[in-house]
Order: sequence, then C-alpha cells, then structure tokens
Amino acid sequence: MLQPSRNHHETPSTGVSVSSRAWTMLVLATLGFAVNFWAWALLSPLGPRFKDTLDLTSFQQSLLVAVPVVVGSLGRVPVGALTDRFGGRVMFPVVSAATVVPVLYLGLAGHGSLPALLAGGFFLGIGGTAFAVGVPFVSAWFPPERRGLAIGIFGAGMGGTAISALTTVKLVDAHGMANPFLITAGVLVVYAVVAALILRDAPGRTVPTEPLARRLGATLKLGITWQASALYAVCFGGYVAFSVYLPTYLKTGYGLTQADAADRMAGFVLLAVAMRPVGGWLSDRIGPVKVVGGSLAVLFTGAFVQAFTPALAPVGTLAFLSMGAALGAGSGAVFALVALLAPTDKVGSVTGVVGAAGGLGGFVPPLLMGSLYGAYGSYAIGLLLLSAVAAGALTFAGTGVRHAVARRRPATQH
Repeated sequence: MLQPSRNHHETPSTGVSVSSRAWTMLVLATLGFAVNFWAWALLSPLGPRFKDTLDLTSFQQSLLVAVPVVVGSLGRVPVGALTDRFGGRVMFPVVSAATVVPVLYLGLAGHGSLPALLAGGFFLGIGGTAFAVGVPFVSAWFPPERRGLAIGIFGAGMGGTAISALTTVKLVDAHGMANPFLITAGVLVVYAVVAALILRDAPGRTVPTEPLARRLGATLKLGITWQASALYAVCFGGYVAFSVYLPTYLKTGYGLTQADAADRMAGFVLLAVAMRPVGGWLSDRIGPVKVVGGSLAVLFTGAFVQAFTPALAPVGTLAFLSMGAALGAGSGAVFALVALLAPTDKVGSVTGVVGAAGGLGGFVPPLLMGSLYGAYGSYAIGLLLLSAVAAGALTFAGTGVRHAVARRRPATQH
C-alpha cells in the first residue's frame, strides 16, 4: 500500500508538504506527455517534403498537418473521462502503446500517398490525448496549494513537439524516412513498459461510478468547463497559432530567411514552455485569476504594439517574446484554475474539454492571418483582432471567473 506521508518535502513559503512519491509520479507523467507529444508532432516538420514528393497542394499539406492535431484535441474529451474512471496508471501505458501502431505504420508503409498519410495521421492523434491523462493524474497526487506548480511542470511536457521539430528532418536526411518513426516508436514502447511497472494512482483517488456519457454531460454543465475553455482557447490557442504561423509571418513581414525565422520561432516556443510552470507556481501564491489576467494584459499590449510592424530589433522581438512568456504562463494558470474549481471526480473530464478547446483554438488565427494578409497585404488587422480578443478575455477573467473563484473559495478550505 502506498504511504504518501513518508519522505515529505515541505515547501517553506506555504508550509505544505508533498511526498517524494508524488514528485516521482510527476516526473514520469511529464516524460510520458513529452514522448507522446513528440510522436504527435512527427508529420508537421515533414509537411514541405511530402508536398514536394507527393505533389500536394497547399491545402492538402495543411490538411496533412492538421489531422493529427484535430484528432488529438477532440480525443482528449473521451480520454479525460476514461482517466477519471480508470486512472493514469492504466491510461498512460495504453495511450503510449496505442500511439506506437500509427508511428510504425507511417514510418514503414504509410508515407507513399496522401490517403495513407491521412489515415496514419488520424490515429497518430492518439498521442495528443496524453495531456488529458496527465492533468487529473498529477492533480490527485498534490494538495490544492501545490497543484498549480505541479500541473505547470507537467504542462512543460508540451516541449516534446520541439524534439520533433529539431530532429525529424535531420534524421530523415541522414538515415531515411523510417528512422525518426522507428526511434520514436522505440521510446514509446520503453515508456509504456516503465509506466506500467512504476506508475501508481494517488491513494484515495475519487473513482466515478456514473456511465461515461452521463459524466460527460455533467461536465458540460459545469461553469468551470466553459470558463477555462474560453481562457485556454486564447492562451494555449495563441501559443499553438504562433508556433505554427510565426515562421511564415517573420519571413513575409520582415524578409527573414526560413532558417532564421525557424530559429526565432524556436526561441518563442522554448520561452512559452519554460513559463508554463512559472504560471502554475505563481497561481499557487497569488491565485490563478491574477496570473491569467496579467498574462492577457501582456498579450493585449504585445499584439497591439506588433500590429504597427515595428522594427524587429528591439521592439518586435520584445513584443513577441513578451507574448510567448504571457501565453505560457497563462496556459499554466488556466489549469491551476481547473484544479481549484473542478470537482475531484471530474478533473479528467474537464481537462479533456478544456484541452480540446485549446488545441482547436490554435487553428483559427493562422487561417485568419493568412486570409487577411491575402486580402489586404498586411498583418495589422489580424494582430489588432488578437489584441481585442485578449482584452475581451481579460474582462471575462476579471468578472465572471473571479466571481466563480470567490464563490468556491470557502468550499476549498478543508
């Protein structure tokens, strides 16, 4: 039987102790998230190559990259609910093992035609659902006063997409198309075995008894589900949108080379990933609403300044790095809010819906930016719209969400 009371590490600022076992589970969950996200992002760096070798149109290339992301985002809804029922000890190995199949298929046989790639990409989306496994799993291991930091650290596993971006094309060039897929599949298998042997669900985890459909219906009736979904669609959706579209923006708007634009995008992504745990940590100390509000205020300012296309050095660079930091911190704070307000037996279900909203929220801005640039030859309108959305989300966080936290606070003090 697990004994979470042993080997506690006390946090001086809060006096709250956390078991060594909890930190171990957090590390394993974060690794699992990173590995599955690495697999989830395998097709994106190869999009230009497939466009040339298979003679794809721009729309077909976009579809190829979008399918795993859309499936992974929507798949978080049922996977989050299943995690509430069966726990992360079961779901992490299952999701990791299931992701191995499309990875091997794409690497060995499924990259010779668009239909084959789309079929493989559809099932590759399974890897993107790992996020909805980790949040309820980690949340159950940590006391409320430390969940913001814990879930923020777990969220940094989204940096797994950077592994794919930095290695996939180089491995294909050096060793052939199958190589990155075989390596990723091997890592997934190792993780699935380790997770099955070592992962344990938190003692006293609340297990729901209602049927899946009924629990999902109840989840959709919760205010926190829609509040967090709206905020996450802006914060994480903004991160996804910039990580996808920033190279195109910098190349078109500032005339940078593709390599220089990609390097700058990598800096944006790494800063956002690093700030996600910081957002969770700050949420534990000053409250998630204040952190989300501050992040949205920075996003509003950065987008407004950038709408005027200032010189890239230093104003444009500072604007984008500020927005990257804000989007990362805001994303971490949103899930600190979920851990605070969601019923303990529905954290996975709420996480699934909110995670889906964030993933899908990243697809509208690039399409909108491209369309507006095509129509007007400028990105200014798109960035002003982003600034307006940030202002609306800031108002929402400071009113409806703040009141929801104030109403629930007495209930969380036990």
